[in-house]
Amino acid sequence: MDSGTPERRLPVTERTRHRRLREQGSLDRDQLDSILDAGFICHLGVTVEGSPMVVPTVYGSDGGTLYFHGSVASRSLLASPAATVCATVTHVDGLVLARSVFEHGVNYRSAMVHGTARLVTDPEEKLAGLRCLTEQATPGQWDYARRPSPKELAATALLALPLDEASVKIRTGAPDDGAGEDARLGLWAGVLPLRATWGELEPDPLLPAGVEAPVHLAERIGTPAN
Repeated sequence: MDSGTPERRLPVTERTRHRRLREQGSLDRDQLDSILDAGFICHLGVTVEGSPMVVPTVYGSDGGTLYFHGSVASRSLLASPAATVCATVTHVDGLVLARSVFEHGVNYRSAMVHGTARLVTDPEEKLAGLRCLTEQATPGQWDYARRPSPKELAATALLALPLDEASVKIRTGAPDDGAGEDARLGLWAGVLPLRATWGELEPDPLLPAGVEAPVHLAERIGTPAN
């Protein structure tokens, strides 16, 4: 387990303690930041009217706070302001194909953030949070597109979750059965990598002729998506 340097070490709590596959766990805050920086979709676990619900939503991280849209979660927080939530971000890097099905697995990077989310009501912070998640998904888009109007801001539910309590797990490398009895089976084993890239832009059918894509979008074509 990678613990990172003392000053960049994640605190261990009952919710973040690694109980299974501890060798894949990490306490390195830099790895948490790297995982969050590489994505823009999280799955937010909340309790809504007494039932668990997991909601996919866009997010942005400024290094200390996770901002995300959450209309369903906001209703839950209004009913139970002190309720905790859990936001999860996962990147799949490949399938680990072993000689036996039991040893199959996934190479991945995953982060779970626990805490009490709050509704962002301050207009300046709401603008900053929306800029954060917009730029995380599409760098350069905030300065290119029209900013939200006061009416649109009022209609937008933005939540903020501190990054004070989080856990990280990462799995890399080959299957674990290369030195075991199954190695004598003569079967292929290894990793099938998964690499996502941004594709060609698809213009809006109603886009007038002559309107070119901005540079910040054109430059993303063919680049890694995470």
